[in-house]
Amino acid sequence: MSSIAEQIAELTRGADEILPEDGLAAKLKLGRPLVVKAGFDPTAPDLHIGHTVLINKMRQFQQLGHEVVFLIGDFTGMIGDPSGKNSTRPPLSPEDVRANAETYEAQIYKILDKDRTRIEFNSTWMGRMDAAGLIKLAARHTVARMLERDDFSKRYRGGRSISIHEFLYPLVQGYDSVELKADVELGGTDQKFNLLVGRQLQQDFGQEPQIVMTTPLLEGLDGVQKMSKSLDNYIGITEPPGEMFGKIMSISDDLMWRYFEVLSFRSLEDLAGLREAVDEGMNPRDAKFELGMEIVARFHSEADAEGARQEFIARFQQGAMPDEIPDRALDSQGGQLGLAHLLKGAGLVSSTSEAFRMIKQGAVRIDGERVEDRALQIEAGSTHIYQVGKRKFARVTLA
Repeated sequence: MSSIAEQIAELTRGADEILPEDGLAAKLKLGRPLVVKAGFDPTAPDLHIGHTVLINKMRQFQQLGHEVVFLIGDFTGMIGDPSGKNSTRPPLSPEDVRANAETYEAQIYKILDKDRTRIEFNSTWMGRMDAAGLIKLAARHTVARMLERDDFSKRYRGGRSISIHEFLYPLVQGYDSVELKADVELGGTDQKFNLLVGRQLQQDFGQEPQIVMTTPLLEGLDGVQKMSKSLDNYIGITEPPGEMFGKIMSISDDLMWRYFEVLSFRSLEDLAGLREAVDEGMNPRDAKFELGMEIVARFHSEADAEGARQEFIARFQQGAMPDEIPDRALDSQGGQLGLAHLLKGAGLVSSTSEAFRMIKQGAVRIDGERVEDRALQIEAGSTHIYQVGKRKFARVTLA
């Protein structure tokens, strides 16, 4: 068994905040498996790798012998999580919740050990709580405390509506910790308020309060906005190997290290050695190859990962891609930008007429794929590698 200090070093890797600061060490010193809870609302059928930052953290606890509880918020999903929202989010139907929950169960076992993972649904206890019980739960928190939450506060000051049922969301999430007797709760930085409500409710119910550990919201392919399907800057964990690998190769070199920190299962020492090798002259692209191989193998297979790498190399003509690709940021001026205007704005052509001519000649590629549509519109929020001819490249993020 690792020492307490070694466990803390591994468990806090990539974490944003631990509350209270010294609480994790105290919990680990109890010398028993901790109950580690993380909740997921089944809001969409597929997970992306941004979601796996939290699941990877669960895996770390699991490997150290602790009990992880993957809590599917089928009850809270029907309320609609208001975290980070500037308007009321539509609740999901029970049918949507059930369908999405089933896909979650299949996907998480690509990371977690199925035999050592507890899956719970918070409808188990919330479904049997009557109206009187819910009123008693609501009496344990005040409106003033709720309005301390940043998104509620902004909406209240801005005169935007806040529905009463939204106040119930943090209370129900917090009560989940009471029912599970959680020692640790994991959540994204946007969940901090809800996680702290869990600590308060546990104290109210006479339990030792849980430790709160927040993990960062992973930046998407653009390196700016958080990973999101709506922004089309995500990598889905069910995407084909080649597509997944190509998206990883499209990220900037700086963002690569961020992904290594929170997504890779390699040791901290191993990653430090890899970074040192790049500092001493190793091609960053080769390090990115290793990241892409690891991620693709995790969700597919080693053979698929190697196939995706070879496919990527072939698309870029065995080394035609330069060691360093300049990054460009462009404004779409309304959600889309024509390919010709993008190429001009990125400095890959001198004029839109030249861009049209190069497209017609088959000399323009996006992520290694030849483009022949002169009228192609590029969506805002995307990041791709654009190539004109054999020597002109740019990684363009369109805002």
